[in-house]
Amino acid sequence: VQLQASGGGLVETGGSLRLSCVASGRTVSRDTVAWFRQAPGKEREFVAAIFRSYGRAYYADSVKGRFTISRDNAKNTAYLQMNSLKPEDTAVYLCAVDSAIIMSSMTLSHQYDYWGQGTLVTVSS
Repeated sequence: VQLQASGGGLVETGGSLRLSCVASGRTVSRDTVAWFRQAPGKEREFVAAIFRSYGRAYYADSVKGRFTISRDNAKNTAYLQMNSLKPEDTAVYLCAVDSAIIMSSMTLSHQYDYWGQGTLVTVSS
């Protein structure tokens, strides 16, 4: 599986961006799809995920109510709509997929087998 993340950029506080993660090499419609982020000097942190094919979304508390994760199975693509962006959202955003992850491990980056290259989001104050 190859994952291609895109959509990052520079935005002002309060602005919006939509990230995309296109999968190739295998259909990921039944996989858990997640977004993580990593700011300079910080550990990678969970942002959001859709667990397998059930469709239910999970979010980190820091982004709940502002970010929305979704997937388009026909396009083998996942999205992260980010609204009301804050300077503390500045990071490289990475998408990940895994077919065998269990619900209790969704937020753990080391549980994911496949990763995209990341896309940089910079929110200016």
